[in-house]
Amino acid sequence: MDNPTFWSRRRQRSSDATNVAVIGLGRFGGALATELARSGTEVLGVDADEDIVQSLNGVLTHVVRADSTKQIALDQLGIADFDRVVVGIGSDIQASILTTSLLKRMEVRSIWAKAISEQHGLILEQLGIDHVIYPEADMGRRVAHLVRGSMLDYVELDRDLVVAKTVAPREIVGKTLEESGLRRKFGVTVVKIRSRDGEWQAAGASSVVAEGDTLIVIGPVKRTETFASLQ
Repeated sequence: MDNPTFWSRRRQRSSDATNVAVIGLGRFGGALATELARSGTEVLGVDADEDIVQSLNGVLTHVVRADSTKQIALDQLGIADFDRVVVGIGSDIQASILTTSLLKRMEVRSIWAKAISEQHGLILEQLGIDHVIYPEADMGRRVAHLVRGSMLDYVELDRDLVVAKTVAPREIVGKTLEESGLRRKFGVTVVKIRSRDGEWQAAGASSVVAEGDTLIVIGPVKRTETFASLQ
């Protein structure tokens, strides 16, 4: 944990959400930290496993071996100075709870924490964690919708609001979006259209749908699935 004031100095020059600490670098935390680093975010990775730390050396902005259940370790790393902290610890529920409890006590601005069960998530919520993540459950639901229907991709925005990518059904081919009456018939809205060889274009009432077009639609889960099944 060399140079503990590094991140404090960086925080003074950085705008919001440009530096993130990821505690727990297993499959979820490691993938998250790596993707953040690739996107240009300054990332501090923290894990108790020396082999994991060494494997991410040079990939993340800074990566250290530390026990996140000890406040002295978090203080030395300047964790409280980060814009966001993600707790990716999953297999050790006790360590997850102790770590998130310390982060709350340190008044970290924004805490995201992984939960591996409803009970684990409930405890995190009771600790006051605003962003509780269920990666396995979320991925399972997403894949189930893709397997069951004709959607090419699926992202859940809220409990009953999704964004989906699907091929334009024959029923609306050759019509404008206004003529097809999608909102009235299906309760969904097309927000983007891409032709087979073209780029994504913003969709409007006068946009004409051609055979083979790919659509990005937004709407309630069941209505979106019904629309995507009209092939």
